[in-house]
Amino acid sequence: MLTCKEFLTELNDYLDETGDIELRRRIESHITLCPNCFVILDTTKKTIQVFKGVMPQTLPNDVQARLLKAVERKTSERKLRARSPGIQP
Repeated sequence: MLTCKEFLTELNDYLDETGDIELRRRIESHITLCPNCFVILDTTKKTIQVFKGVMPQTLPNDVQARLLKAVERKTSERKLRARSPGIQP
């Protein structure tokens, strides 16, 4: 039986149809028993379908710079918390 963690690890291969038949069987068996993983799979499939028809858009430079700065700030905060587990923001 596949665990939820294993399901999440293998989800990309399942969706790309690169996993072997046994993996597909195990994932399909798991989602029939696990409603949470079923929702993850279903939502991910629907999201992929929505974005397949969307043309890529270019972000304005100022928006891109703010986004990268925000990601860097969050990444730094997480690294700091990982080194100092007793300290919370």
